[in-house]
Amino acid sequence: MRLNRCPYCREEVREVRLSARSGKDGRREVRRGLIYMLLGAVIHYFAGGYSAMSLPISLSPLVTTYLSPAVFLGGLGLFLYGVFLRIRS
Repeated sequence: MRLNRCPYCREEVREVRLSARSGKDGRREVRRGLIYMLLGAVIHYFAGGYSAMSLPISLSPLVTTYLSPAVFLGGLGLFLYGVFLRIRS
């Protein structure tokens, strides 16, 4: 039931419509992509032995060869998707 008048003073009340943003604006995907890229780079840096620290456990070369680049490239994909959404909106 829509009322166009105030029930107490009988004054005319304008109807206010709020529009929600449709779709995604891409900020969340850009941020998430950058975090994944940073995570992949940090994993590769420490697991590859490039730091002065030695890890208490030995990691398989599978981590530095395939897994950390996959995380980095997945983050890059999310970042580019977020940029595409920002340009489109």
